[in-house]
Amino acid sequence: MKNMQTLYRQVIMDHYKNPRNKGLVNDSNYHTIHIKNPSCGDDITIQSKVEDGIVKDIRHDGTGCSICCSSASVMSETLIGKSIDEALNISNNYTKMLSNQPYDDTVDLEEAIVYEGVKQFPARIKCASIAWKAFNGTTKESE
Repeated sequence: MKNMQTLYRQVIMDHYKNPRNKGLVNDSNYHTIHIKNPSCGDDITIQSKVEDGIVKDIRHDGTGCSICCSSASVMSETLIGKSIDEALNISNNYTKMLSNQPYDDTVDLEEAIVYEGVKQFPARIKCASIAWKAFNGTTKESE
């Protein structure tokens, strides 16, 4: 178990130090949501581009703790290329996992599974979920 926790920490730190899909674009084909968590200072903007029911791109930018920022990077890599239904199913299952609610463990969360331990730290659940909630908000604009 300790080796798995070390691996999870390495994935989180890699995405924090080397974020994927970071940087916003000025393109009207993207839907944008900005969320700030005043209690901890996490501040994130998510942009998503959906075409023909497929998540074509997700961009993120913001400031916050390593969990918040790395989670946005992992989310972008996990959800790009998925159908909007698949992406929302993954996102909803991820959020349930974080909150220690029953979730469908047959849904492949890919690297997002590394945040499973966050449920042990209730104050950090918002950190790990803020980008995912913003993504869900961008999809509502796409409908």
